[in-house]
Amino acid sequence: MDFRQLRAALLNRVLIKYLLASVFALGMDMGSFLALLAWGMAPVLASVISYSIGIVGHWLASSRAVFRAGVNERGPERTKQKVQFVLSALVGLSLTAAIIDVGGRLGIDPRLSKLVAVGVAFVVTYYIRSAYIFAVGSDRVQER
Repeated sequence: MDFRQLRAALLNRVLIKYLLASVFALGMDMGSFLALLAWGMAPVLASVISYSIGIVGHWLASSRAVFRAGVNERGPERTKQKVQFVLSALVGLSLTAAIIDVGGRLGIDPRLSKLVAVGVAFVVTYYIRSAYIFAVGSDRVQER
């Protein structure tokens, strides 16, 4: 196996783990989103609250199972990484809220809009997190 093949295999493994972490977080997100809708909350507010719940679950899964090699040791650098993670989640949250808002204005069921938003947010946040926040060897992650 040459370097290119090894790199592709590792990236695919990380992507699979990230997908599983995302499914976990999505379960927290969608479950709370549907519950909040059932309780009569406005769709955009419900999406913001549920997405925030998913952020917590995603940090726990990502930092412990997906990007372990890229997580800094406790201290200021790890705190900075957590802030960056939340900021990347806020990018996803903004995209989610905007997609659900536009969907609502177009008369699209909020559940369908949420599914579209999930896909868009997944791609964007994975790129930000893998390429910047948890990139091993970058100036953002200290080598161990």
